[in-house]
Formats: sequence, C-alpha cells, structure tokens
Amino acid sequence: MIPFTLEVVQVIRSIPPGRVMTYGQVARLAGNPRAARQVARILHSLSRTEQLPWHRVLNAKGEISLDGEEQQLALEAEGIVFERRGKLSLARYQV
Repeated sequence: MIPFTLEVVQVIRSIPPGRVMTYGQVARLAGNPRAARQVARILHSLSRTEQLPWHRVLNAKGEISLDGEEQQLALEAEGIVFERRGKLSLARYQV
C-alpha cells in the first residue's frame, strides 16, 4: 500500500464506536485534504479485507453515501440517532 492509503486505513481504524468522520476529515488527517474521493475509493476497495469500520465515514452533510440501510443500522447499533433517514448531526457525533 502507498503511504497515503496506509494513513487513511489508520485514521479510519481510529474512529471510535458511536462517532463518525467525513471523507474530507479522513483525507485531511491522512495528510491530503483534497483527497476525499480517494478516501471513498480506499474504503470501497479495502473495507472488507482490512476490516475497516467503513460505516463510520459519511459525507460532509452528515449523510450516508454508501449502502444506506446497512450503514444506518450499523451506526444505530452503536447508539447514533438519525435526524431523518440517512442523515445525522455531525455536531453531535463527529470526532
């Protein structure tokens, strides 16, 4: 894996249960604030093999971008309450 990918994996693994980060936030913490789309690609390709908590990464609006139902159920199991289907309060749950 390239260094940025390794950093992204490490940042995503650091998100505690019941908390979320945005794609842009992960990119920034991994060292490239303009690479939010790359974070999405990394999650898509490595989430299962690296056993990443992919469900804890949302878009900048606090909305689910991937598999909505599965992601929402996983987050709700960690105590996150959604304001409406597929959207939560970043102010309340963001790391």
